[in-house]
Amino acid sequence: MVSVSEGLEESKAKTRQVFAYFVPLTFLVYLATPVGYLLDIGTSYLLKNQLHASATQVATFRLLTGIPLYFSFAFGLARDVWNPFGLRDRGYFLIFSAVTAAVYFVLAFSAVSYASLFAGVFVAMFAYRFITAAYQALLALVGQEQLMSGRLAALWQIVGALPYAVAGFGAGYISVHLRPGETFIVMGLLTVMLGLFGFWKPRAVFSHAYDQPVARGSTFAGDIKRLLKHRAAYPAVLAMLLFSFAPGSNTPLQFYLTNDLHGSDAVYGYFSAIFTASFLPTLFLYGYICKRVSLNKLLWWGTIITIPQMIPLALIHSANLALIMAVPIGLMGGIASAAYYDLAMRACPPGLQGTLMMVVEGVYQLAYRGGDVLGARIYNASPANGFLNCVIVTTIVYSLILPVLLLIPKELIATADGQANPAMSA
Repeated sequence: MVSVSEGLEESKAKTRQVFAYFVPLTFLVYLATPVGYLLDIGTSYLLKNQLHASATQVATFRLLTGIPLYFSFAFGLARDVWNPFGLRDRGYFLIFSAVTAAVYFVLAFSAVSYASLFAGVFVAMFAYRFITAAYQALLALVGQEQLMSGRLAALWQIVGALPYAVAGFGAGYISVHLRPGETFIVMGLLTVMLGLFGFWKPRAVFSHAYDQPVARGSTFAGDIKRLLKHRAAYPAVLAMLLFSFAPGSNTPLQFYLTNDLHGSDAVYGYFSAIFTASFLPTLFLYGYICKRVSLNKLLWWGTIITIPQMIPLALIHSANLALIMAVPIGLMGGIASAAYYDLAMRACPPGLQGTLMMVVEGVYQLAYRGGDVLGARIYNASPANGFLNCVIVTTIVYSLILPVLLLIPKELIATADGQANPAMSA
């Protein structure tokens, strides 16, 4: 008979093995993604400086190349019903890393034009959706099966933030020192490295993972019906939609820092990196307290703290001051970010982890990019107060998350991470 202490030690060892797998996987997934700063900032400056695009044109490019993102649910549904090579999620890593890397290498050696850049980024977005679907579904599945959605949400956000911080600084350097083709070569090599995860199958992650009840779906029609009737899914999706709709945080901020405050092209990348890195302390805090505090309390705390997050941006008068203010702005968003993803992972119906997680992902990207287009228009509409108006709209939208929290089924968020939830198990 295994003693209590031996059981606890075995559980800790398994948790460490799970972390050892997801830490490098998460890092590469978010470093090689076409949605990330490394490619996004590089292409935005290519459009702005070489192709002479306006703020609205850059935002529109981001919106249109992101079309595959808005239909992410289809990629998640494909993940839940298609098992490539019998390898499940690892099959997606193998196949679509190769496809995405090939697209990056083609872009690297193609002539720079709006048409070629648009086509390449669009295809890369499409192929990479399958990788993202497999990654997020696997993360949610393990989180549900091993009662560690909170810790995995924190790990996901912490490790996922590191590539954005690295890429933010790197993109600032790249925009000044590297040719566009060299950026695409770097992206291709990173994606090849990601594909190697298709060959790794640690027992702590994959042993009987797809055999458990929470991993089993039904028929295609039955799965769709279950998803639509799953009450917990709607507030999880709506909270993420509102949280990601921030008209002042992307293109308007980029043009505000460089044009209005006369910062260099690199300053927006530096701001993005500092902002993202500043999430880390509160994300680590979330990983610690989620085992001691119910998700219900964490959702309320995080939302109240993050509502005024963007207000400091309205007070800046220089690009250097913006870099300083990026720290408190980032700190204010960490708890909410982890809590919303924790909620999404808990809300997944059995066998539909890929579908719901990619619905959340698609809503996130649509709101983020749609808010960016709206923000660009608000910014251009008022030369004197355009950016201030963007910040006001963002703050109002964040405050609307509070009533959404009242719609979440209480039993879903009543427990802390790692605590058994008999109501949800039933």
